[in-house]
Amino acid sequence: MKPTLLLVEDDEVFARAIARALDQRGYAVNHTLSSDAAAQAMAEGKFDYAILDLNLGGHTSLSLIQPLREVNPEMRILMLTGYASIATAVEAIKLGADDYLAKPADTGDILNALLAKGHEAKPSQVEKAESTLEPMSVRRLEWEHIQKVLAENDGNVSETARQLKMHRRTLQRKLQKRPVAS
Repeated sequence: MKPTLLLVEDDEVFARAIARALDQRGYAVNHTLSSDAAAQAMAEGKFDYAILDLNLGGHTSLSLIQPLREVNPEMRILMLTGYASIATAVEAIKLGADDYLAKPADTGDILNALLAKGHEAKPSQVEKAESTLEPMSVRRLEWEHIQKVLAENDGNVSETARQLKMHRRTLQRKLQKRPVAS
């Protein structure tokens, strides 16, 4: 019996590619395009794994984490996003996601994140990471701050713009861009 995987992804091309690759690796993939369709799939069956795209057509999939946990507390949940930020990563993990991965990600990266149970960094890895850590650029800091304020306002762009003392359209333009590199 193949392990079952729920893939919630609104980019159909990306989803088809990932679903095909996972199927070839022995997973039974159920792909849905929205949170509503995912909720229906959850009602119809139990899954061993879930891959959730954070941004589903302007809506967040964070609300799916808790119901997935209730159906199967042992399920491995991976949050996948093209708009990665520290704020959304922290929120996803707090809500119960097991890992958080930024797009573009290939099948190997996705499977490593899904299957890495209880992975802890070795002290030598932590020391090496700290020694090579560089400060974030001003643009990256701005991106992270915007994402934090947006998360605090439950995705309300207008309220976030008011709090940041920024024109709403300017904020929308910044949000449409990919996150800047550190």
